[in-house]
Amino acid sequence: MQERKRKYNLLTILGPTASGKTRLASRIAARINGEIISADSRQVYRGMNIGTGKDYNDYIVNDVKIPVHMLDIEDAGKHYNVYRFQSDFIEVFEDLWSRDKFPLMCGGSGLYLEALLKGYKLIHVPRNQELRKKLELKTKEELIDILSHLKPRLHNKTDVETRRRAIRAIEIESYYRDNPPMDIYMPEINSLNIGVKFDRDTRRQRITERLKQRLEEGMLEEVRYLMESGLTPRQLIYYGLEYKYLTLYLTGELSYRQMFKKLEIAIHQFAKRQMTWFRGMEKRGSKIHWIDGNMPMNEKIEKVLNLLTN
Repeated sequence: MQERKRKYNLLTILGPTASGKTRLASRIAARINGEIISADSRQVYRGMNIGTGKDYNDYIVNDVKIPVHMLDIEDAGKHYNVYRFQSDFIEVFEDLWSRDKFPLMCGGSGLYLEALLKGYKLIHVPRNQELRKKLELKTKEELIDILSHLKPRLHNKTDVETRRRAIRAIEIESYYRDNPPMDIYMPEINSLNIGVKFDRDTRRQRITERLKQRLEEGMLEEVRYLMESGLTPRQLIYYGLEYKYLTLYLTGELSYRQMFKKLEIAIHQFAKRQMTWFRGMEKRGSKIHWIDGNMPMNEKIEKVLNLLTN
C-alpha cells in the first residue's frame, strides 16, 4: 500500500491530563483522513465518562464526529491491562491502514504508549490463585519489598498504589520470571510523537478548572450511579483519582471539602508523574517533539503537519 511508504505510519499525540491533546488530535485527524486510537487506561470502561475525561465533544470537528477507537470497550468493574491494549491496538491499526485511514494514537497513559511505541512483546499473564492466597497475608510494605526484588527498576508507580495492584504486579513479574517470552507478532511502527505541555503553573490552573467543571457536569452523580449499579467501593477505589476520592466522599470517609482538596492534589501529582514518565521515554530512546499548549490551535496543527510531511 502506498501509504505505508510514508516516513511515519502513526502519529502519537501525548501529554499530561488537561493538556488539550484530544482536541488537537481530532483536528489533525480531520485534515489527514485519520481516525483516533485512544491510549487511556481508564477510558476503555463503559459508564466511566466524566471521571475519565472522555470529552466526547472534543471529537467533533466542523459538525463531523472523528471516529475514535478503544473507548467504551470494557465493563466498569473489570480489569483492562497493557497486554490487552497492545493486542487491541494492533487490530485497529491494521484495520485503519486497510481502509487507507491514517492512525493517530492519543493519550496520557505512559505505560500503554511506551509498550506500543517500543514494541514490547507482552504476554497474557493468568491469575495464580495459590500465589494470591499467600500474598493476601502480606502488608503493603512487604508486597512492595517482594516486588522490588522481582523488578528492581520499578517504572510504573501505580503498581504499588494499592495492595491489590501490588499483588497483581508480583503475579505478573513472577510469571515473566518462569516463562520465557513468546514470539508475538508486532507490526513495524514508525511514529511521529508530539507532546503537548504547559508550564507548571498553567498546568495546575487548567487541572483545577477542569476538576471544578467535571463536578458541575455531574461527576459525583456518575460515581453514585456506578455504585447503585452494583460496583463496590473497593472496585471503584481500584481505578484511583476521581473514582477513589469521590467514593470515599460518598461512603462518608471524607467531607466534600476534604475530597476536593485531596483529589486536586492527587491529580496534580498524577500530571507530574506523567511528565516524569514522558521524560523517561525520551531517555529510553523515544523522540518526542514538544509543542507549547498555549499556541493557537491553527499554529499547533500546522506545526504538527509540517513535522509529519517533512
